[in-house]
Amino acid sequence: MTRALINVPETARRGEIIEIKAMISHPMETGHRMGPNGVAIPRDIIHRFSCRYDGEEVFAAELFPAISANPFLAFSTVATASGTLTFTWTDDAGQTYTESAEIAVD
Repeated sequence: MTRALINVPETARRGEIIEIKAMISHPMETGHRMGPNGVAIPRDIIHRFSCRYDGEEVFAAELFPAISANPFLAFSTVATASGTLTFTWTDDAGQTYTESAEIAVD
């Protein structure tokens, strides 16, 4: 199972640059380890992460095998209006996960 710790300011002024942080808990199997039966454990990493602010993509990242377990991502955007930030990530197993956070802009 995967989950995320999301840090978004609760409030901001219109035009203010805000910092957004996300740490995603995920097992991140590299595909290089052997299981107890001698067969390679299939790779399962988060390979895509994105953030949408009221439906508009404001950040996206393609992740590769060198990414750490439980990756931490931090980025900035401009507070334009009150709304929802939606975070989506997809792993190699085809699972897509979503978290969201609200921000109030005055």
